[in-house]
Amino acid sequence: MKKCRILGLTGQSGAGKSTVAEFLEQNGFYVISADLLVKKIYNSGSPCLKTIAAVFGEDIISDNGTPDRKLLAKRAFSSKENTALLSSIVHPFVTAELFTQIKKAAESGATTVVYDAPQLFESNADVICDEIISVTAEKSVRLQRICKRDNISKENALMRMNAQLDEEFFRENSDYIIENNSDLSSLNVQLESLLKQINS
Repeated sequence: MKKCRILGLTGQSGAGKSTVAEFLEQNGFYVISADLLVKKIYNSGSPCLKTIAAVFGEDIISDNGTPDRKLLAKRAFSSKENTALLSSIVHPFVTAELFTQIKKAAESGATTVVYDAPQLFESNADVICDEIISVTAEKSVRLQRICKRDNISKENALMRMNAQLDEEFFRENSDYIIENNSDLSSLNVQLESLLKQINS
């Protein structure tokens, strides 16, 4: 396999990681989204989905054969143990698909791949990354963004936030930190600086 430089992109829910991924893609980077990989392995009747239903309840599969994401999230984020359990089922399937996508990227001529993954560390995908970018934001800012983005209650948003790694972990285990507490122009200043550092 041709060697690609792999940049891991991760961060806390509501910090604005998707905006950063979009910026990198617009600047010529080949971005692989973990969320899209998950959607792919959540196909109706897939081995991954069958295993999840056996553990979290058959009713998490809706009538059309796809997962009821809200119901699954409610159960999976109800405790750190349940979050870890869901991760242990999903991550091996995602990792297999990731390697397929990296190979495809290398064959298409990409020299750098950005792996956009909310659970980069939990899935141990950080071990294949050359460098890691983490996006952080203050808790109150993230809470507001999650409620608005996902149209969920503060209680459900907090449950999701509390199931994640804390900010200190991201800071200690990343090569670059993007703090996204303000507006888009402030974020863009940091991203332009990040771009220079990555390309230097």
